[in-house]
Amino acid sequence: MSRSTTDQGRFTELEPIAVVDIGSNSVRLVVYEGAVRAPSPLFNEKVLCGLGRSQSEDGTLDPESIRRSLATLRRFKALARNSGAKIVHAIATAAVRDAPNGEEFIAQAEAALGGPVQVLSGDREAELAANGIRMGFVEPDGIVGDLGGGSLELVDLNKNGISSAVTLPLGGLRLLNSTKGRLAKAHNLVAQQFGRTQWIDEGRGRRLFAIGGTWRALAKLQMEDVNAPLRVMHSYSLSGPEMIAFCDKILDARRPSDVKGWETLSRSRRETLPYGALVLRQLIEKARPSEVVFSIFGIREGLLFSYLSPIEQAKDPLTAFCEDFARLRSRSTKYAHELCRWTDKLFDRVGIDETIEERRLRHCACLISDVEWRAQADHRGGQGNYVLAHAPSTGTNHDGRQFLALSIYFRHAGRGETRGDELSGRIRECIDKGYLERARLVANAIRVAHMFSTGLPGIIEDIGIEVADGQLGLRIPRAQADLDGERPRRRLAGLGAMLKLETSITIKDE
Repeated sequence: MSRSTTDQGRFTELEPIAVVDIGSNSVRLVVYEGAVRAPSPLFNEKVLCGLGRSQSEDGTLDPESIRRSLATLRRFKALARNSGAKIVHAIATAAVRDAPNGEEFIAQAEAALGGPVQVLSGDREAELAANGIRMGFVEPDGIVGDLGGGSLELVDLNKNGISSAVTLPLGGLRLLNSTKGRLAKAHNLVAQQFGRTQWIDEGRGRRLFAIGGTWRALAKLQMEDVNAPLRVMHSYSLSGPEMIAFCDKILDARRPSDVKGWETLSRSRRETLPYGALVLRQLIEKARPSEVVFSIFGIREGLLFSYLSPIEQAKDPLTAFCEDFARLRSRSTKYAHELCRWTDKLFDRVGIDETIEERRLRHCACLISDVEWRAQADHRGGQGNYVLAHAPSTGTNHDGRQFLALSIYFRHAGRGETRGDELSGRIRECIDKGYLERARLVANAIRVAHMFSTGLPGIIEDIGIEVADGQLGLRIPRAQADLDGERPRRRLAGLGAMLKLETSITIKDE
């Protein structure tokens, strides 16, 4: 589908969708640009209303928390209206679901919001969490864990869908309140709940997808602890033993403030973090996953995923993001697709072996190769590297994200002099060397193509590629013979050096 854009860099044919999430700790509004495979939030606001935090011993919602929540919902109604969202989907989770006065609160919430509020069952919450992982990953396979304030949803997700799901009363706030702050007691409660859920063992050797603010806070602190070069939460992954070791660091700390980065967390998050670490540690011990993968997507994105058509759901989320990014920021998306095909031909003629994933990443690098053309020339590489390293893209791990960031860096900076760009240097030190060399190779191919196309369509596909007798040759149509010159020959020679091939440029008759 071809999309037009407004002066604000938005797609005019998309209709905003608002999601209001009434959780145990916070009430949040996210207005998405539209129901697409790579969703972009137009607006995102969270208010810590503490519905689950201030519940009485019988689970009744506190009047002050209710007052704050209703005031927040009235503001969210106005924000959603002003954003142009015609669909406002409101959901409530464990704190409201389990409260004796939950129905009374929902009636007040619907009046404040001006529309229905769906109280999610545990099964529906688990389903939406799984859909959130489907939104953010390609063919995810593993155990999905969504830790909220009131409950923990666990889902066994594979290519065929959900095979098992359960909701357990192990939310951080619930454990804090029910144990009156005693971690030792919480340890036994968690062990009992996991002991009754035997299918968690099916996670052995597969991925554990971790969702929820408390677990994301854990990952944030772990990144700080190891001085991770790229502080991007989505798809950040650790081995099970690595994550257990860090959970132990949280649980064993004499003073929580001894943990690096602790002061960056909100007071409410600090209170529940040890309980989140306890739950995650025991879950890893029982499931024995190949790795723990953190996700910024959860039930809100899962709800949005349910709005997508089957065709849209089946799209590659990373490719969808790169195509949208190219439409918004490149000179020509038609040229970006021509570049995909031209590098297909180049890699085939040269005989470069590629996995399906390597080919996919190469195509994505071609799609975003020109998104920094408006930047000042000396800074395109560094700026592009930073933007792509931190872009809201999904559907790849950190190596893939860093590959794309370096591909646009090398595409502008040639052999990769940092020019004061510290991030590219840190990424090059930690990225897998195979990804690093691929990024250089793909970037060099793009640089050669740009010498003839100037980033516009209609030229590059007429540039022939021949490989014979240890030589890589480009054939230019006679009508474009004047495109030959010193600079394109020098760039082609640089590509040839990487491929261990001599190079030449010849003119071909029509």
